[in-house]
Formats: sequence, C-alpha cells, structure tokens
Amino acid sequence: MSADVSRRGFLKLAWGAAGAVALAEAGGVAYMFLSPRTVEGEFGGIFTAGAVDSFPPGSVTPFTAGRFYLVREDDGGFVALYRKCTHLGCAVPWEPAEGRFVCPCHASAFERDGSVVNAPAPRPLDRFTVTIADGTVLVDTGRPIQRDHATDADLVYA
Repeated sequence: MSADVSRRGFLKLAWGAAGAVALAEAGGVAYMFLSPRTVEGEFGGIFTAGAVDSFPPGSVTPFTAGRFYLVREDDGGFVALYRKCTHLGCAVPWEPAEGRFVCPCHASAFERDGSVVNAPAPRPLDRFTVTIADGTVLVDTGRPIQRDHATDADLVYA
C-alpha cells in the first residue's frame, strides 16, 4: 500500500528540512565565532617564533599571522608587541628607516619598545606574553596586555 503525498505536504516537508539545515548551519557558525581559538600557530594561540639565536639584538621581526612584532632589544631582552594601534586599532607597520612604528591612520608613532612618541595614541602598544623554553621563543597571543608605560620589566631574557 503506497502513501500518496499531496503537493502541499511535500512542500511543507521540504521547507521544514531546509529550515532545519539552515538552523544547524547558523548554530555551527555561531559556535565557531564564539568559541576561543587556542590552536597553536594561529592568532589567539601559542606561536613558536624560533630559536633565540635567530633574532639578533636590535631586531624587529614581524609575524603577520600572529599579528605581532617580536622585538629583541640591544641588551638581548625580548618583547612581543601587538601591531594594533592603541588609538583607533589600525595595523601599525614598522618603519626601519625611521626606527619606529608609525600608524598610517593618524600618525601616532611608537618606539621600538612600544612607547608613544607621537600622539594621538593614548598609551603604548599592547604586548603579549613571551616565554623562552629550551632556547625557543614562544609568544602567547591569547590575551593582549595593556600597559600605561613601557618598562624594562616587559622584557624577557634567555
């Protein structure tokens, strides 16, 4: 015995199935958006920057995927600076000719340690936690650290 399905019944079933699929996809997207990203090597996770010896003193190394610069000061200390300007959040490039970070939006300028040398930025560049384990530099981009001023306490030594 076969069950005859009316056109109206079929359309109700098809629209119901399509709605369920759309709802499931929206739920998956919302979960991915709201869940913390802690994958190693992605922004919001731990970056393995490299061996301590691969960063010469006085160097500024950009990590585009991590959205930070790894700065090695002349005395050997490391600091990881978030590349987001503290004024309006623009990406701040390193200008080697000037020896500074200069924001292209409103001309805020920052020293190599992230301290402000030209307003309107209200405070230094945020930094990330740097750890040195077995001669390797690790940077945790999970939570930017805001600061009122740059200090030598921000530096991590091998």
